[in-house]
Amino acid sequence: MKSVAQFGRRVLNPIPFLHLVSRAFCNCSLDNGSDNASNSFAPIEKLIRESWASSDFDPGLDRASKEDESHFRGRIDVEHNFFERTMKDADRLFDVLRQDCPGFNVKLELQELNVRVSGLLVRQVLLKILKIINDENRTSCAKLAYKFFVWSSEHDYYRHTVNAYHLLMKIFAEAEEFKPMWRLVDEMTEKGYPTTARTFNIMVCSCRELGLRRTVVERFIRSKTFNYRPFKHSYNAILVCLLKINQHRLIEWVYQQMLADSHLPDTLTYNILICAQYRLGKMEGVHRLLDEMGRNGLSPDFHTFNILLHVLGKGDKPYAALNLLNHMREVGLCPSSLHFTTLIDGLSRAGNMDACKYFFDEMSKNGLKPDVVSYTVLISGYIAAGELEMAQQLFNDMIADGQLPNVFTYNSMIRGLCMAERFEDACSMLKEMETRGCSPNFLVYNTLIRNLRRNGKLSKAHEIVKDMIEKGQYLHRISRFKRYRRY
Repeated sequence: MKSVAQFGRRVLNPIPFLHLVSRAFCNCSLDNGSDNASNSFAPIEKLIRESWASSDFDPGLDRASKEDESHFRGRIDVEHNFFERTMKDADRLFDVLRQDCPGFNVKLELQELNVRVSGLLVRQVLLKILKIINDENRTSCAKLAYKFFVWSSEHDYYRHTVNAYHLLMKIFAEAEEFKPMWRLVDEMTEKGYPTTARTFNIMVCSCRELGLRRTVVERFIRSKTFNYRPFKHSYNAILVCLLKINQHRLIEWVYQQMLADSHLPDTLTYNILICAQYRLGKMEGVHRLLDEMGRNGLSPDFHTFNILLHVLGKGDKPYAALNLLNHMREVGLCPSSLHFTTLIDGLSRAGNMDACKYFFDEMSKNGLKPDVVSYTVLISGYIAAGELEMAQQLFNDMIADGQLPNVFTYNSMIRGLCMAERFEDACSMLKEMETRGCSPNFLVYNTLIRNLRRNGKLSKAHEIVKDMIEKGQYLHRISRFKRYRRY
């Protein structure tokens, strides 16, 4: 197999370039199974993360603009009071809804509560219904949610938001009521609502059969209201959605439909297809797509190189990766900290920590300052390799460099300390992160508590659970710590 080092300056013609890149990947080893490849690849596709970012929250009130201080404080008080009143009204409405039975007039009882319907109120009530759904009550919960949805829409001053439709669709999905979900999509279209990526994801994820998923995809491809920018046509939008929810096997089918519909793939299309093939462990598919991309006259972009660097890193090909970074510069694409971090992540998963340290140092030599993600990726690699001292030194360097550790950094360090049976230090680090203003998430608590329990430190684990209860943190998830009441 030819090395990436042979690229030279044949950059004006993308065909030999992509041919050589793809052949360099043929020797890249993958872990057994596609799940591991999928999990390792998740952090690197920055484009997908950014395009996915959206707000689904409807607070029901406009935020205060730049007003004088007294007026601003008054608005804050108004919003606080509105929020508290809405929470109480949601509880009252939910209590009435749960009384529904033959002979009980739900609409009349709801009307007599005399509450003012808002987007926040509808959201809270639907969320309450969603949380109580189980195998026994799912049909009744779906009917109850729909009754409330219809009742709230009958108020002249209120109009359902897209978020409300999505929540009701999720309830129908949990209840396995697929036809009513489609009726909601049709109703959204009739009322002028855009069907978004969120709409698509809920529909696809609710289908357990491949045939039904394909039906969903076909409907959204033909939909005139599928609004998911910045994509030039619905095929790329749908491919991005499918990659986000790990429907990799459906991506190839959509691509074939795209070609049959005379839509030409662009660089984004190929990036998504390459991601999917890699996650499925099909390196020959990556090879084929790179060749096809070159034949179609398309050159790789920043994201293509990012994908290829991860594959080379995961395949423990540091020299090929180095030549690929040099080639990026030759074609006028300067590697960013994301490219180096992606490569380091792949190499650390391959267990090559020497290469990780080399490329980490290369970042600084190339004028790139490692950020919190870069540090955390390398720290996690050292922890996985059992090199706690190196991780500790890097952690200290990170703070000295002005980079504040985040919850993922702390979780890696706490896990490493527990692996070394340094439990006092692990507990101290939990306190340290709080003093630095970094609130522990459930993952951090879970890592520490389970390691303490596994090593017989029951009283210490109990102290942490007790502290969580006193702070009111993750109370709904504490029951996951089995037998925690027996400490």
